[in-house]
Amino acid sequence: MGEFATSRINRRALLFHSGSAAVASTVAATAHGTGSPGRDQEPSDRLRELIEAHRTAYAAFGKALHDTGGGDSDRASREEEKALLAICGYAAVEEGDRLAKARYLLEIEARGELDLPEHMQAVLRSTMWKG
Repeated sequence: MGEFATSRINRRALLFHSGSAAVASTVAATAHGTGSPGRDQEPSDRLRELIEAHRTAYAAFGKALHDTGGGDSDRASREEEKALLAICGYAAVEEGDRLAKARYLLEIEARGELDLPEHMQAVLRSTMWKG
């Protein structure tokens, strides 16, 4: 069997580097397809915090990848993944939260980064009634 030359770059790092074009096109398409949201369509403060935490973790992950040696990229990758799972698992009840969560996760999916079984499991669990 053939052998591959492997490097320290992992799948998420590769996706991070290749995702900017997909994000730009998705954001542009989303912007064209949405009108001005009404008051009841605004996301909650909690969901905004989760999204901002993921954006911050994603930026830290990108920085860790670009730093020489990338020694901290594994920790940064785990933090980014944890922040993304928090969004996936967020129970979006109000319309604004549902729209914001779906739009944000579609952006992540467009980069090819919403691909772990844990992502889908968290999203599906977040839709179940807890009684």
